[in-house]
This record gives sequence, C-alpha cells and structure tokens, in this order.
Amino acid sequence: MPTKPVAAVVGVTLALLLLAAGCSSHPRHVTSQAPAYPPTRKTNVVDSYFGVAVPDPYRWLEDDNAPETKDWVQAQNAVTFGYLNALPGRDAIKRRMTRLINYERFGLPYKRGPRYFFPRNNGLQNQDVWYTTASLNAEPVLLIDPNTLSPDGTVSISAPVPSEDGALAAYQLSASGSDWKEIRVLDVATGRELPDRVQWVKFSGISWAHDGSGFFYSRYDAPKESEKLTRMNEFQKLYFHKVGTPQSADVLVHERKDQPKWGFSGTVTDDGRYLVITSTEGTDPRNRVFYKDLKDPGASVVGLLEAFDASYDLIGNDGPEFWFKTDLDAPRGRIIAIDVRNPGRGAWRTIVPQGDATLTGAAIVGGRLLVEHLKDARSVVHQHKLDGALEREIPLPGIGSASGFGGRREDKETFFSFTGFTVPGRIYRYDVASGTIDLWREPKVEFNPDDYETRQVWVTSKDGTRLPMFVTHRKGLKLDGNNPTLLYGYGGFNISLTPTFSVGNLVWMEMGGVYAVPNLRGGGEYGEDWHQAGTKLRKQNVFDDFIASAEWLVRNGYTTPRKLAIQGGSNGGLLVGACMTQRPDLFGACLPAVGVLDMLRFHKFTIGWAWRSDYGSSEDEPEFKALLAYSPYHNLRPGTAYPPTLVTTADHDDRVVPAHSFKFAARLQETHAGPAPVLIRIETKAGHGAGKPTAKIIEERSDQLAFLARHLGAKTP
Repeated sequence: MPTKPVAAVVGVTLALLLLAAGCSSHPRHVTSQAPAYPPTRKTNVVDSYFGVAVPDPYRWLEDDNAPETKDWVQAQNAVTFGYLNALPGRDAIKRRMTRLINYERFGLPYKRGPRYFFPRNNGLQNQDVWYTTASLNAEPVLLIDPNTLSPDGTVSISAPVPSEDGALAAYQLSASGSDWKEIRVLDVATGRELPDRVQWVKFSGISWAHDGSGFFYSRYDAPKESEKLTRMNEFQKLYFHKVGTPQSADVLVHERKDQPKWGFSGTVTDDGRYLVITSTEGTDPRNRVFYKDLKDPGASVVGLLEAFDASYDLIGNDGPEFWFKTDLDAPRGRIIAIDVRNPGRGAWRTIVPQGDATLTGAAIVGGRLLVEHLKDARSVVHQHKLDGALEREIPLPGIGSASGFGGRREDKETFFSFTGFTVPGRIYRYDVASGTIDLWREPKVEFNPDDYETRQVWVTSKDGTRLPMFVTHRKGLKLDGNNPTLLYGYGGFNISLTPTFSVGNLVWMEMGGVYAVPNLRGGGEYGEDWHQAGTKLRKQNVFDDFIASAEWLVRNGYTTPRKLAIQGGSNGGLLVGACMTQRPDLFGACLPAVGVLDMLRFHKFTIGWAWRSDYGSSEDEPEFKALLAYSPYHNLRPGTAYPPTLVTTADHDDRVVPAHSFKFAARLQETHAGPAPVLIRIETKAGHGAGKPTAKIIEERSDQLAFLARHLGAKTP
C-alpha cells in the first residue's frame, strides 16, 4: 500500500521521508529560462474504457528494463541534476542539513528474555545500528550493524524479532529500498549469523514459536528476475520455518488457492498457545481472523471472524478469550472480547466502548490495558483494568504524537516516544503499576525550540466540512502574505498525520518558511467514517480539503500563491498531482514524490491492486469516470503554465512503480507552456522510502529545499 508520507521521523529509522485547468497568466513564479528537456518518444497507444477512448502515449516507459527507458532516465537525470547543482544556496542548505541531522538518536527499547533490544544512530550513519543490553543503564553490546552490509548504506534491515527467551533474533534484510525481503537469524549472545536464508518475503511479520524452534512468516512465490520489481503480487502464503533447515523444508501453514488477493499474517499469542491468522484484502481496513491451536500438532485452522465486515486487530488473549480492537458498529473504535468456545456475536463483551476520540492502538502490559487515542490529531493515552475500568490518563509532556506502549502481559514497564513539529523524539519509560514516567533518552539537536510555535487552526472545505490544520513557523511571523510556505498532505488509507519532527522541515523554517499540515479526509484522524469520506467516488473531497487549506493560508495572510508550495509522497504524490492539475494558479511550486499518478493502470503492477479499496478501479464504470476526472497523468492540459515542479521517484520502488512518475513527467514536459522548470529526479539504488540511507535523504531534501528557495524566494542558510 502507499506508505505513510515521506517525512522525517526520529526513532528506529530517520526518513525525511517522507480537472480541467485552463491557461493561467498569474505571475506566480520567479522567471527563468526552462531547461531543454530530453526528447520523449510518443506512441499511438489508446485504451477504450466503457466506450471512452483514453490515449496513453508514454506507455513504453512502463518497461523499466528496456534500454530506451534506461536511456531516458539517464537523460532526464542529466538535465535535472544539472539544474539542481547550479541552484544558489544548495550547498549551504546541504551543509546545514548535515549539521542538524548529526545528532544521536535512539529507538524504543523492548525486552525478551534477559535482554533489551534497541536501535541507535550516532547521527550520520546511513542505517540505524542495533544493540542489546541486560540493563538500560549498562553499556550496550552491538548486535548488528547494517552499515557493514553495503559500502553505500543501501542495505537496510527491519527491527530484529527475538525468540521468547531472547537467544535468537530474526530480522528482514532489504537491498536498495525494495519491498522484497530476506529473513536471516542471529545468535544473540555471540552475534553470529546462522546459515538460514528465507527469501521472497514481502509485507510480512515474524512470530516465533515459544519453544524457539522456528517462526511463522508470509511470502510469495519467486518471480522471474526481470519481473521482480513490477509483477503483480498475488497468492501470499503463511509458512513456518524451522531454524537450521533450508527454506525448501518450510511448512505451509495456510493458503487460499481460490483467493489470489488474500494476504495472511500469523501471530503467536503471548501464552504460546494459539496462532492467530489475520487475512486481509489489500489495504481494505476490513479483515478476517482464523486461529490454530498450537498445543495440538494435528489441529486445523479454524475460522473465527469470516464476515469481512470490519477491522479486527488482535490485542491479546486470556486463554481462549481473545481481545480485539474493532470498528464494528464503532467507526472511532472499541475493544471487545470473544471467547473461541462460544464465538457467537451475542456472547461478545465490550471492554472499552467507543468514545469521542479515535482509538488507534492498545496493548496488554503489566496486567493492564494501555489504550491510545487521537483527539483532533493529538495523542491521548489511558490506562484501563482488564475489565475496562478506567484507571488513569497517562500524562504526556505536551501536545504532540506519542507512540509505543507495547509489551507483554507480564511486563512491569513499557516505553513510548513523544515528538512534535519542534520536539525531537524523546523516549520515556513508563511504570505500569505506579504510573511513574522517566525520561530515558532525549536528542540534542542544534536549535532552540522556543524560537518556534505551532498553532492548530480550522479550515472549512468546499462542502462545508471542517478540518484541522497544524501551522508551524518562527515566532514573530508577520502575516503580510509574503512568507514562503510549504503545505504537506496525504489524505488516504486511514493514515493519520500527527505532529512529527523533521530536520528538513526545521531547515525550511530557519529559511523563513512556514510549514502547514492539514488533516484531510481519507486519513484516520476521526475514524473510519472520516477515512471513507475520502475514498473511491468521494476521493475529490481530499483534493478539495487540500485546496481549501491552501486558500486558508492565503486568505489569512500567511502567504500568496506565488510563495505557496505543496508536497506529498506516495498517495500524497497523487494529492499533489491532482491539485496542481486542478488549480495550477494556486501554487508557486510542487513536489510530488513517489506518487500514484496514472489512476487507470495502478492496479496492474506489484501491490497496486491492493489500493482499490481506497481508489476504486478503472474496470468499474462509475469508478472509472471518477478516476479519469482527477488522474494527474490524464488531466495535464496542453498550453497550461504549470508551477515549477520537481517530481521525485526511485529506480527500485516496487511499491509505487516509477513508471507513474516517468509518464507524468514526460506528459508534463510536453504540455507545459510556461518558463518554469518541470523536472524529474530519479534516485538510484533506492525504493519507496523505507530504509533510505541518511546520505541520500540529505541529498534529496537539500535538492527540494533549494528548488523551493529558488522559486518561492526563501532565504538560504
């Protein structure tokens, strides 16, 4: 699925990660001579959808292995980097980015057996390094350093998953940002890597059997080498791998040969008794739940929740009674208990009912339920007894985003991080019994947070819907309409945008910029109803919300269209592409990143079919009409002066294949009538964003900020 927006997140990894429009004579942009773009061959490919002829002249760019495509990529990069390298202030921005990002940061600790596991980055390491320690105050011991796995830092790993006794740890390795993973196993005491190699893993967790004999994981059949970055991913299967045996001996636990779109993940309950299997269909929030009694070697898989009528997220169990977070009859979420011995709905118990805030997560730690909510996109956390009785609200150190609160039922402590737009991720230890909170790690970043302020304002969209927006900038900002402003959005897949620290955004604000983040429909900030209001035939609501947010910033004196930029990644790249084609007069620069930009063919590549729950499909006539009305690639109009645009993508993006960006950029260069540059920056040995090395993050973000400074008039460091 499209990922959470590309933005900087302090924690386990740091990723700065991130219809008809007429011609406009609005003097939006700094005048400059447009670069000479490489010629792009056009073809006469035309598709027919329900009697509507739709040209696709750049279809050939979908073949990423073709020599002509590779030559086109090289030619485009030559023009783009020639332009970017000549931008005044770029080197100064890069130096400031490098200096600010060079601070020690930690991820959340977690404990298995006698050891804690946690990641650390000394500042400029390309990948986080994993350590273990017997005590939080003891000197940590190196477990694995992924920076030694490749000279350029393009090999990344997931968080190691320890066995129940902490003796072994399995982790997933990815090369060049690909979603394809290989699972490897470490002996924790010695750091020695075992010979196990489990391949063709994608969208999978790892869950150990309690005896440490092996683990459950999900995989696909091996694709052809030439198709591994583009072929549709179907027929996921759940396996058990016994440590010390070849993958060919792995045991198939569950599959559905009649359901190519069903995905499976397996979780062993904390008591080791049950394997709970969650079955999903793409990014649809609804799912099915099955279970298998691991005490009985011959037990079959039993269906528990098969109606596909709501989301059911396992929290834990008390013997045969399972606790789930669900949105069934509760769009903002509630917690229920189901006894597998009497699973009928009439016997279900509500533990925590739906409230005014949106329930986002829960865990059983120290014999208590720790429940996370979002209230107007701000974190609120409560502690309940297992019968649901409220014990206390867990005090947070301000208005921002809290995450973590994981653990086991027998644990006496848990950890959480807290961050905000001007608060780097602090990590706290929480004692469940006493409610005591202690600061474990606090990053030291070279800036004064007191120099900045964040406001939450309310925007009224086209149809009258009100939505919140965070606006952050230096204190003392003059509302004279002269401030370069960056508006960042996502609006999809039930994903919430909450306050998050980003070195890139800090540099932008140091340059005099305003940073604004609206909570658009399609996200999860207000529950499933809010999410559904921005999907399929209602997707235009998301773009209307974003446009209304831009207009609010102009109307309230923060900026003007010529100084207003928009940015988004993945589904947010679609957001930027749709809004710049609908309202090219409203923006002074556009940064669509790894975007879904051809809305008629997205479902034909890798995991794209999974996004139909949010987007719909061109194979359905009403949905086709809605998709065609906003698809960025199809709504670029010849003779239109588009804003300065820097499209970014990567050659190993097998989530949103780079063909989306290739075709959009080719069509944009063809139709664009103004002098402003419209460029595409194609990163090599990188993917959709996860695992991107720090060095590449600094380079890409510096290019984006220099581009904005040039066209919005922001000062450089």
